[in-house]
Amino acid sequence: MKRLSIYLLAAGMVASVSSCSDFLDTVPKDQLAPTTTWKTEADAKGFIVGCYKDLFDGETLLYLDCGSDIGYNNFPWEGFRPWGDGSLSSSNTGKSLYDYKSIRRANTFLENVDKVTFSNEAVKKDYIAQAKTIRAYRYFVMNWWYGGVPIIESYSSADEAKVKRNTEQEVRDQIAKDLDEAIPDLNTVPEARGYIAKGAALAIKMREALYYGDWQRAKDAAQAIMDLKTYELDPDFTNPFKIAGLDSKEIILADQHLENVAGLGTIGQMYNNAENGWSSIVPTQNLVDMYEMSDGLTKEESTTYDPAHPFAGRDPRMAMTVLYPGREFNGGIVNTLDETLADGNPNKNYPVYTDNASKTALSWAKYLDPMDQYGDVWSSGICPVVFRYAEVLLSYAEAANELSGPSADIYSCLDQVRERAGMPPVDQSKYATKDKLRELIHRERTVELAGEGLRRADILRWKENGQMVAEKVMNGELKRITGTVDESVAEPTLRATVTGSAVIETRSFTSRNRYLPIPQTSIDKNPSLDQNTGY
Repeated sequence: MKRLSIYLLAAGMVASVSSCSDFLDTVPKDQLAPTTTWKTEADAKGFIVGCYKDLFDGETLLYLDCGSDIGYNNFPWEGFRPWGDGSLSSSNTGKSLYDYKSIRRANTFLENVDKVTFSNEAVKKDYIAQAKTIRAYRYFVMNWWYGGVPIIESYSSADEAKVKRNTEQEVRDQIAKDLDEAIPDLNTVPEARGYIAKGAALAIKMREALYYGDWQRAKDAAQAIMDLKTYELDPDFTNPFKIAGLDSKEIILADQHLENVAGLGTIGQMYNNAENGWSSIVPTQNLVDMYEMSDGLTKEESTTYDPAHPFAGRDPRMAMTVLYPGREFNGGIVNTLDETLADGNPNKNYPVYTDNASKTALSWAKYLDPMDQYGDVWSSGICPVVFRYAEVLLSYAEAANELSGPSADIYSCLDQVRERAGMPPVDQSKYATKDKLRELIHRERTVELAGEGLRRADILRWKENGQMVAEKVMNGELKRITGTVDESVAEPTLRATVTGSAVIETRSFTSRNRYLPIPQTSIDKNPSLDQNTGY
């Protein structure tokens, strides 16, 4: 299947479109003259392709869980360590998501597309709908993380862009308007992999509504995706995260890359030290602890749980998501617990051996296994998932439960996700109330979508006793396990014996961390911007 990244290169638009700098930063004097560029349908296609550049940012998708309890970013300068440890400030924003480039491009397209004569009006409508969806997605990202940003549809000078922030609700209204106008005109099937089609726009609508507790809108959008009958769960849980699975029917939208051409170098950063990686992005033991036992009970409930062997007897998704000590990987056995290996050599993956060793004693299996699928891990062709069908089923379940409590439809959605992974169906007698089912849905969403960049947003929006869940799980010591690995043991999940724990860092999270600080450089360029409270 063709990819959007191929069109980006073929259209020759990367340089010309990316040169249109952030419209809150400079006057658009570098923009190509409309009289010379908006003449043919090919011009319009080139510009709509250019609107996708850096839109979904696969690197950020892979890092985002480091800002939560289930992930850790090893190096502060990579941008997500301050998200995780709570040290964010106006001068230490970590990775900033405050970026208008995609909105600027979409606006430019919408301002000029009527100058082009199309042979097929449906194509024009689809392009316009893609531009509106792109704009809506970027506003959603910034609105969620910063809590109200300026809405700017066009401007002719830098001074005109120096406007105050709109309210969060005003930005939500703009997002809803763009999406509701776009969805009817989008193709049901994308022109090529990576293009926005109807399912992708509905997924943005679904996630945005879910994040803000707009349950009916979220449920309706999820149902609309299901009704398209375009997507389905992949029989293999791991397939959407492999080169071989780039065309999986589970994937609704992914950030596109081509190995050694438009490659993603973040994959190389994720491998452990012995694999010549940096361990930049790693899971935590907190995630492992959330997986149910294979009998469908939590580790606190099940009599089969052994704290000395915490990887044994777990939900199969644990081993498909996490490279844990004792697991077979890349022709060997993962050992991150012993300082010295059985052959007497130092263990390069021991957490304190070097900066590039995983500090949590864990690595992600998602996207990294098998390693030999990549010709070059520093310029890989993997396409990080933005939306997939499992999220649709889980979002429907959450929204429907919040609206009216347990139902057969909700259990069916959850069972599809669980049974695909080899887990038993939901115990309906145990999870028979809205509160109990909410507990299960939250856990199921975490373990199913781990490593895909959704956890921090979830713990910001979920509440317990009137407080954000983040205030509970993001405060205190982050720990790793300690122990030893016996490679002679046949069963991988029993090879590691845990004897204790060690502190990685102490984290802090307060109510101010609900929103990110707006970068001081952006405030300097637009003095009308107010900084978020607490920064």
